[in-house]
This record gives sequence, C-alpha cells and structure tokens, in this order.
Amino acid sequence: MAKITATDLAQKVGENIGKSEWILVDQDMINKFADATGDHQFIHVNEAMAKMTPFGGTIAHGFLTLSLFPVMAAKSDMPQVDGVKMGVNYGGNKTRFLAPVKSGKRVRGHFKLLDLSEKRPGQWQQTLEFTVEIEGEEKPALIAEWMSQLFL
Repeated sequence: MAKITATDLAQKVGENIGKSEWILVDQDMINKFADATGDHQFIHVNEAMAKMTPFGGTIAHGFLTLSLFPVMAAKSDMPQVDGVKMGVNYGGNKTRFLAPVKSGKRVRGHFKLLDLSEKRPGQWQQTLEFTVEIEGEEKPALIAEWMSQLFL
C-alpha cells in the first residue's frame, strides 16, 4: 500500500484509486451476520427454502455486503494517507443494492475518490464511491457513497 500526503491524494479527486482483493462470501459468514444482526430471514439462512426463490439459493444480507467496506479498504491497493492517527466513519450519501450476492460467491471493492477536503487543520473529510463487484457477474452488488474523517 502506497503512502501519500492528504494534499497529494486530494489531487486524485474523480479518479479510481484502488480495488481490493477478492473476498469469499460463504454461508458461514452469512449465518454469523444473521446472528449478529438478528436478521434470520429465510433467504439468508434457510438453504432449502431459498432454493425455491428467484435467487435459487441463499444470499448475503445487503448490509453484510456494505459492511465489507473496511476489510476491502484494508485489503486494497488504495493509497493510504501518511500520518493518519485515526479514521472514523462519517456516513453515507447514497447506497443502492443492485444485485444479490449468492452464498459461495467472491466479491471485491472498487474505490473512486469523489472528494477529499481539509475541514480544519489535521482533519480531512473523504468521500469515496464504493462499488462491490461480484465475480463473474456484470451487475455490481452495490454502489455507495461513503464518507469518513481522517485525523492526522
């Protein structure tokens, strides 16, 4: 992962700045997410019933796919701002779940820098377009605009 100054990264607004490694979304991951969130809808956890749906099997929760943002960012080639002491989620502007992630599929994140600006000395706000690609499929699982604060 390349280190870059915040000022230099801000020059890349509008550019695709990285993609992650592939991550397997298997039934064990889906079941653990269901347990953590209390969302045990059958399309996620009951393989026999889910086979009777248009999905043909179980699918990951949309919020599970969205929650992979941190691990995808960590396992990406996206440049890292040098000197960051702390980063925090600030929120999302838009999130659209476009296609289901079927159990057993691999996904990876693509990151486009939409904005990076210094809000006060040493505090930068970053907005990324986060797209989750599903291996072997044309339509992405989701596209989201995600904002974070970087403290230098």
